[in-house]
Amino acid sequence: MRTILYTVLIAFCIAPATGCKKFIDVNNDPNNPTSVQESLILSPVELNVSSVLTGGAGTDGLAAILVNHYMQNVALNQPVPNHGTYLLFNVDLDETWRTIYVKSLNNLKVLNDKATANGNYNYSGIARIMSAFCLGIATDYWGDIPYTEALNGSNKLQPAYDSQESIYKAIQQLLDDGIADINKNALLKPGKDDYFYKGNMDQWKRLAYTLKARYYMHLTKAPGYTALAQADLALTALQNGLQANSDDMKMTYAGGAGNENPYYTDFLPVSTLVLSSACVDTLVTRNDPRLPKLIAKAKQTDQYTGRPIGSVNISGSLNIYSLPGTAVGAASSPVYVFNYSEALFLKAEATLIKSGYAAAEPVYQDAIRSHMTKLGIADADVNTYLNSRGTLTAANALQRIMEEKKIANFFSLENFNDWRRTGYPTLTKVPNATSEIPRRMLYPQVEILSNPQAVQSARITDRVWWDK
Repeated sequence: MRTILYTVLIAFCIAPATGCKKFIDVNNDPNNPTSVQESLILSPVELNVSSVLTGGAGTDGLAAILVNHYMQNVALNQPVPNHGTYLLFNVDLDETWRTIYVKSLNNLKVLNDKATANGNYNYSGIARIMSAFCLGIATDYWGDIPYTEALNGSNKLQPAYDSQESIYKAIQQLLDDGIADINKNALLKPGKDDYFYKGNMDQWKRLAYTLKARYYMHLTKAPGYTALAQADLALTALQNGLQANSDDMKMTYAGGAGNENPYYTDFLPVSTLVLSSACVDTLVTRNDPRLPKLIAKAKQTDQYTGRPIGSVNISGSLNIYSLPGTAVGAASSPVYVFNYSEALFLKAEATLIKSGYAAAEPVYQDAIRSHMTKLGIADADVNTYLNSRGTLTAANALQRIMEEKKIANFFSLENFNDWRRTGYPTLTKVPNATSEIPRRMLYPQVEILSNPQAVQSARITDRVWWDK
């Protein structure tokens, strides 16, 4: 794996008054990863994680855009076939792989090694938690991935691939180790270099416990695991998880040139990317009060209008279609990397498995309410919506939990994971599709050429290990 080299990203501008988040890449001696201060490594790595989750920085996070094609949230005003009709090549995933491995996981290892050597356990705790997060993204995209022998610079150019099951065990261990490091109460804490939590280590611990719950719930149908056991583990972890909207893990942006929300740049006219009719019509049909927050009216018509996915008709103007609303798609909108509402939806699903729909209903309602409250929806409108969508039955409980979780996790990669493991929300193959609905990412061409493995022949319709 020639692409996994030590590259330390040095932040040279952390200006709180302007929100400046610029950084440069420099080559670092792989035999001396402790030569850079922890605070200079953390900031750019956090930016990379935000980028890979949103599709920002060009093709760095393309997989995040692909996921939203597969979840039928977005459409391209381009001839078919295109990404929206499942056209995909291995080379399309090269930069996403590099961003996860080179820019993120590799530098998190550097951060962890240095922080551990210096006894700065708050930094090593964050490094472990974020490493678990990145591994989760990678394995959910590709299944089996290199880990045990990876991240060693030039010492292992062709690392072996670890099974997805072993990666999931490593994720849980990293989260446990990250929590343990934070509990050592080291004196040095991050500050402004921590864009997510500003050095609030209690919030980092709550995030770690909630991530544990997320990855427990991914395995409810995995071979050798039971839904009840995974639900129990998730509920136990959530007792120490995110407790309020103020615990949201988010990246903020000032909105100026070079510091825009990646979703804003994803939908610039050059991309021809717009919201799909499936996405827009869902909120319109339900009279969802979040509609004007999450979706903007088309500039030309002042109507909520999405583009049909797979359409052969190319519009002469993108202004007839809706774009993301100000809550998610403005240049200065925050990116919610992980939010409290997801913690509640995880709890609702786990409660459904363990105790049934009646016990899950109040948790489900709290999850919807928490998201609407964050968006500034009036209580009366929240109550009206809950009167319509707040009741669970044995027949609709899982479907409604996942449908509402998708709205609260607007654009999140997690929606693709939820659909694969539950079948909700219900999706049908789009017109002019080149295959059935994808269930994974293709392995990148750069990895196939440098570290060939049998599993790399997987097609986008093949299932990863836990997707049963």
